[in-house]
Amino acid sequence: MARKLTRYPVEGPNALWQIYRTVSPLKGVKNFIFIQLARYCPILPMKNWIYRRMLGMTVGKHTAFGLMVMVDVFFPEKITIGENSVIGYNTTILAHEYLIKEYRLGEVRIGENVLVGANTTILPGVTIGDGAVVAAGSVVHKDVAPGAFVGGNPLRELGRAAAENESI
Repeated sequence: MARKLTRYPVEGPNALWQIYRTVSPLKGVKNFIFIQLARYCPILPMKNWIYRRMLGMTVGKHTAFGLMVMVDVFFPEKITIGENSVIGYNTTILAHEYLIKEYRLGEVRIGENVLVGANTTILPGVTIGDGAVVAAGSVVHKDVAPGAFVGGNPLRELGRAAAENESI
């Protein structure tokens, strides 16, 4: 299934060069500071507090972010993560893409009891269903069905998630 993105064409220099026409510079700086604090913070409740209260993300109870997770700096409020999920070390979650002639925005929805392996990149506009497992080092460029085990670049289904992950 195609990613759910809203496209915004631009004229003139590339879209990234025009970023502050779409996002306040102060929002960018504030978000950057709080994201960096969260990336290094070893205290899970404090991390989740930063994501919820300072960045406007929706983060479920007992969700755990590994060290160095990088959430979208400009649109973190477009990220939703369900309860009891694990986002692995150094994962990047993007809700925007700035290209040459356009920029794109898309909500990222990660379900409950989802395991995302380390060094994964999640692109804007995707949904990862409840109980899914994403292998380390993957690029999530399309929706992931509930209970699926996926991995790679390009992303492909590798099987079903282990029963123990689904029953967490």
